[in-house]
Amino acid sequence: MSSTPSSFPADRELVLQRVLNASREKLFRCWTTPGLIVQWFTPPPFKTIKAELDVRAGGTSNITMLSPDGREFPKPGIYLEVVPNEKLVFTDAFTSAWEPSAKPFMTGILTFEDVGKGKTKYTARVRHWTVADREAHEKMCFHEGWGIATGQLEALAQKI
Repeated sequence: MSSTPSSFPADRELVLQRVLNASREKLFRCWTTPGLIVQWFTPPPFKTIKAELDVRAGGTSNITMLSPDGREFPKPGIYLEVVPNEKLVFTDAFTSAWEPSAKPFMTGILTFEDVGKGKTKYTARVRHWTVADREAHEKMCFHEGWGIATGQLEALAQKI
């Protein structure tokens, strides 16, 4: 698997990288199966209540989160690239049928690399349109929230 080019401006990117005790096949399955993604995707006290996924390049994704006060937050997007068990690229810049979203915020690039003995090097790169968007995402506790969710992802992948 080739690595993601590093020419993207670092001041517009957030990265979370870990070696997880689960196979890349199981981690990929947790990212691409609606019934599994609702079990791990959102750090408490938020919950993921719905996931509609058409996992293919150009396919739509709509994951709905529920806040502790009962507000729903649908997150529609499009898959840009899907390489089974290796890579997922998605963005909120488009919604269904390649319709531009009201305010594009990010593109996510997930890579899953086998490091042997059922372990996977998991890298989540989140690229933003502006430095202000990256800063806003960081203030939303990107590292903490995505870190908690990644722990939940690993735990679920170990059980399936």
